[in-house]
Amino acid sequence: MALYIKYPKTCRNKKPSAATLLTPPDSSLSSSSGSLSSGNSEHKQHPKRNTIRYKTHSTLAVIPRRKKLKTKKCSSVMTSSDDCENIQLKNNNSTDEINRNSLYSSSMPWFGMDIGGTLTKLVYFEPNDDEPEDDKEAKVLRKIRHYLTKNAAYGKTGHRDSHLQLDNVEIRDKKGSLHFIRFPTAEMGSFLQLARSKGMAKLLTTVCATGGGAFKFEEEFRTEVNMQLQKFDELDALIKGILYAETHNRTECYYYENASDINLSKKARFDFSQPYPFILVNVGSGVSVLAVRGPTDYKRISGTSLGGGTFLGLCCLLTGCNTFEEAIQLATKGDHTKVDKLVRDIYGGDYERFGLPGSLVASSFGQMNLSDRRQSVSREDLANATLVTITNNIGLIARMCALNEKIDKVVFVGNFLRVNPISMKLLAFAMDYWSKNSLKALFLEHEGYFGAIGTLLLA
Repeated sequence: MALYIKYPKTCRNKKPSAATLLTPPDSSLSSSSGSLSSGNSEHKQHPKRNTIRYKTHSTLAVIPRRKKLKTKKCSSVMTSSDDCENIQLKNNNSTDEINRNSLYSSSMPWFGMDIGGTLTKLVYFEPNDDEPEDDKEAKVLRKIRHYLTKNAAYGKTGHRDSHLQLDNVEIRDKKGSLHFIRFPTAEMGSFLQLARSKGMAKLLTTVCATGGGAFKFEEEFRTEVNMQLQKFDELDALIKGILYAETHNRTECYYYENASDINLSKKARFDFSQPYPFILVNVGSGVSVLAVRGPTDYKRISGTSLGGGTFLGLCCLLTGCNTFEEAIQLATKGDHTKVDKLVRDIYGGDYERFGLPGSLVASSFGQMNLSDRRQSVSREDLANATLVTITNNIGLIARMCALNEKIDKVVFVGNFLRVNPISMKLLAFAMDYWSKNSLKALFLEHEGYFGAIGTLLLA
């Protein structure tokens, strides 16, 4: 199928702009202001703002309307001159690239979202270039920029991780800064209200998204703020985001020295410039384990339903806490040995025949069948025991996967590890102990945000 484009003689020998790229005859788009559909290619001016919407091959571009031009209709194509000529472009990947570039060359803010089961991660790309002072949409853009970049909190539950900000990075030939924002997925309604009140819906028509929530909340985005979600596979986005962050942040990857002693272990930089192969353990609400042998050569090899969502849910039930941060604070102060049954509780000491130290957990929550023990434990002890249970399980699965795949690097990512150094130290200890010092648990500074970063790169 060919795509016909007309442009004025004054524009000959120049690349056609996004405003001349129209939808192939068989595509359609519905919106609150009208639709582009079947046989006739057309454009519609948005009734509430000075823009024109054009349906391109893969997404919707919003083109600022500068001046009212005299137009003449030539074979269903609107041009800005009476003199037209035909140009035929094949409807192939090159056309897709033109369409994408027309969208991303805009100075509008860019967003990538990873909508998880528990937490939503939002990455905002702020271009360095300035906006024209007299441009109406630029004023809205500056308002959004100011709100997002000058605040560390948004309402009661939205937060910007300012310490993770990446400056002077490049995405699609534009330089700028990446800002990292998170909020509970349960507050998606509040986020959409905020997007509408700050004018985001006036500037954006498409948001790059991944995660299960990209499907779950697709209709809400369309009806509430008239935005389309351009969805990407979350594992593709995850790998892409990790490699990008490592390239642009040379201190991205680290491990814990002296992992065998949690009290003495400390962070140390790890050179991840030659990453392949590695095991990737993504700890979100649940856990997925991937074997990664190249930028596009990876597969999911295992996983477990016992992840960050399990930890938070059990802590809420057992301690009455309400947030992940509160659960971690409780766990940091607790003692799991008052809750778990250890090897020494069964054998009176070490189990020397199999090299099991007396301090090793033999049964998680194994002491809680005794009434006097239940009466003596604190909320902090219960939270700590829950954390140890989850991390031990994840560490054991990761170690087995590494052995099966014959890979000696294991990278842990995911929002379960955010503001959670105690879990990272527990995972480092587990990997070090069970592998007899042959495996290191590796961690990344931007844990949890890689999927959102990846959507911007895949778009």
